Amino acid sequence: MLSIIYEDNELLVINKPAGLVCHPTKGDVYSSLISRVRLHLGASSRPHFINRLDRETSGLVLLAKNPDAAGELCDIWEKRSVRKDYLAIVKGHVREDAGIIDAPLGKDQLSIVAIKNKVREDGAPATTAFAVLRRFTREQRQFSLLAVQPLTGRKHQIRIHLAYRDHPIVGDKIYGGDEELYLAFVQGRLSDSQRRELILANHALHAREVRFRWRGGDFLFQAEPEAWFPEFTLNEVETRGRAPLPVHRSHGC
Repeated sequence: MLSIIYEDNELLVINKPAGLVCHPTKGDVYSSLISRVRLHLGASSRPHFINRLDRETSGLVLLAKNPDAAGELCDIWEKRSVRKDYLAIVKGHVREDAGIIDAPLGKDQLSIVAIKNKVREDGAPATTAFAVLRRFTREQRQFSLLAVQPLTGRKHQIRIHLAYRDHPIVGDKIYGGDEELYLAFVQGRLSDSQRRELILANHALHAREVRFRWRGGDFLFQAEPEAWFPEFTLNEVETRGRAPLPVHRSHGC
């Protein structure tokens, strides 16, 4: 039920699957990560999210088991003392081996999708580092596998920044270029042709690694993506990126 990466008396680290929301949206006890965590910890437990991921984003989610640990850890996140590394599969061959995307983000007031943001001059500062791990071709279409590090913690930041650079994440229903895909998805009416357009059922973004210092100790948690993620990059013609991901610090809460 839960893919547990680490657990002690105060901290629980989960590798969340794609397609699972963090908070419940319906009555089923299995419908959200928090409800599954409560089943694991017991009915009297009061777990607190330290970070959250979008429904379709897989990877590391940290939960504190008591208020003291929750306060300390969220303070670390708010002070930008956490490094977070993601994997993303994007459309097209990214030309640069590595780079920084620095573009402010704010609400997209013209979008038919209420939760959508965009790059806008009057938005909040947002910066993302990336490095190409692999460029490959699948069914005569070009893709790139990226290591991505958000240096700020804006909503949908990685997804927006990569789309802004004309390399949207594969399977992204909001920022992939056709907002109707998201509306069809949430209304349960995706057609076969729309599914083929998306390529993947969930967008290809995975929270792979988290590093931080807490109570005098260094913590490093890592989680591999689900099988469909690396399988998508198999049987390809590829050239590998040469530059490592730039070293920076970022935050998550």
